[in-house]
Amino acid sequence: MTNPIARAAQWDAQDPLAAFRDRFLLPLTQQGEPAIYLCGNSLGPMPKAAQDEVAEVLASWSTRGVRGHHEGEHPWLVYHERFAPSLGRLVGASAQEVVAMNTLTVNLHLLLASFYRPTDSRFRILMEAGAFPSDRQALASQIEWHGYSPADALIEVAPTGPKGAWKTDDFIVAMETAGDTLAVVLLPGVQYRNGQVLDIAALTAAAHRVGATIGFDLAHAVGNIPLQLHAHDVDFAMWCHYKYVSGGPGAVGGAFVHERHGTRTDLPRLAGWWGHERSSRFQMGPNFQPTPGADGWQLSNPPILSLAPLAASLAIFDEAGMDRIREKSHALDRFARELIALRCGERIDILTPIDAGSRGCQLSLRVVAGREHGRRVFERLEAMGVIGDWREPDVIRLAPMPLYTRFIDVERATQCLAQALESP
Repeated sequence: MTNPIARAAQWDAQDPLAAFRDRFLLPLTQQGEPAIYLCGNSLGPMPKAAQDEVAEVLASWSTRGVRGHHEGEHPWLVYHERFAPSLGRLVGASAQEVVAMNTLTVNLHLLLASFYRPTDSRFRILMEAGAFPSDRQALASQIEWHGYSPADALIEVAPTGPKGAWKTDDFIVAMETAGDTLAVVLLPGVQYRNGQVLDIAALTAAAHRVGATIGFDLAHAVGNIPLQLHAHDVDFAMWCHYKYVSGGPGAVGGAFVHERHGTRTDLPRLAGWWGHERSSRFQMGPNFQPTPGADGWQLSNPPILSLAPLAASLAIFDEAGMDRIREKSHALDRFARELIALRCGERIDILTPIDAGSRGCQLSLRVVAGREHGRRVFERLEAMGVIGDWREPDVIRLAPMPLYTRFIDVERATQCLAQALESP
């Protein structure tokens, strides 16, 4: 193998996305140097321009007061609408099918209020076993809210593939087995623990064949992999923006509703005045007239200060493009796997599928020596300036996000990983 450092330097010099790293403020080590930040799957670093976006809102508030709703470059009355074109490009949808609002689990509940309408015969929900806890808790509470028992109504499909991966066919067989008892399917675009990309197109088609509605939790997919929600005929989706999209801690989330549902009058929802049709919203009438499209699922006027940083990050994604991000993601992943195999051998088990179409920019690692040793390895990595995250019971997640991760960062991180494994 040629010198990994030389290879990394060559690839970094040729990287068409290299300049985007300077658009972010990366956390510092105790020595004051930029950390090797591989934690964008948990919280993305801050775009430098986010400060200017927040400052603009504060300046308008300080000089205009309530007039800021109607005046300035970005009036607050329509502030959330500025994000729709970029969000549409990010998830493969029209601007009318997406909205920036609330947070992920709030949006999940709001969308289930419309799309989970159980009957005595069709009342079951299907998800993956080991889903992110908030998703399972939300689904179980919705089932109970409608008077059913999760023990009867919640179907959880276990992974049967290599290293705990899910098989598309297992989901499809479970849907077909549930048949006309299945009301809703909720699955991740990318599974949070192992980083596996699911086949959204195939799963959506399978759900529709049995008459079920399907939605996706895209928390670990948005900004990570290219998405085509409209073309794949997904019914609804929700996501957060604080991970790969770098929208800030607790950032305002996003939601997608396919256009065929956007003007339905027979689709119930939990209504609020900001979802009311804009031209008559301020007439303050008692009856709800929903805005067409995803905007109609809004409840209250959006938190402008929390939305502001998202403008900075979405501008970066628009400029970089998901195709280029994905291409570099594959290259970073290949390099990381090669170096982990070379330097760590059988001491590390990579849980994330190796197939390019089944992985994003996350490597989920398990230390073969066991949980306690794995936890010590994770802590040593952090002490060496490599920031990833830990997921119980025994998974280290490292996410080389192409917008700010260099090939030399991957080289150094794998070197640190090998060193951290040496001590008992």
